[in-house]
Amino acid sequence: MDMWAWERKSLEDGHRLICGCDEAGAGPLAGRVYAAAVILPLGEDIDGLTDSKKLTPKQRDRLFPLIQDRAEAWSVAWVEAEEIDETDILSARMNAMQRAIDGLGVRPDFALIDGNRDHGKAGAITTPHTTIVKGDSLSASIAAASVLAKVSRDRYMEEMAKLYPQYAFERHKGYPTKLHYERLRQYGPCPIHRRTFLKKL
Repeated sequence: MDMWAWERKSLEDGHRLICGCDEAGAGPLAGRVYAAAVILPLGEDIDGLTDSKKLTPKQRDRLFPLIQDRAEAWSVAWVEAEEIDETDILSARMNAMQRAIDGLGVRPDFALIDGNRDHGKAGAITTPHTTIVKGDSLSASIAAASVLAKVSRDRYMEEMAKLYPQYAFERHKGYPTKLHYERLRQYGPCPIHRRTFLKKL
């Protein structure tokens, strides 16, 4: 599979500097939603790079510093649980991705966005862009962003596990698992829970 086809097409269309962008943490009941944006040199071969969901935590941890080292620019951003509750998760995802793009040390003139959505009620991708379904499996730049976003969020949830040990965040990272629901019923929500995600309780 050619992981550089979308980047090359964007260059052929006249864009000069292209970033990939992806987010992590849309589904959990707790914590931030994270996003990352990455500009890789065209054709930069990072061994093992693919969609972060297809990688083990150990593989993602190995790739994380390699991506940071080899990228022309990278940025990680997030939206807090409170803002997710104040808006909605789609808007929060869009805001996190645009913040990641805005955080790059050099400004891209085009972005490759994972998924099929580019705006919500209270947030949108404003950088010129295209959306790519399963882009984290089709674009090296998006795959790199998916790894940075996923690892950053997992590390954040591990820190939250130290603050709120009763929820075992280190085990489920805030996702709606049986264990997480059991702890929620036992202890109620903590400050990083997304209240709008807890309507089943």
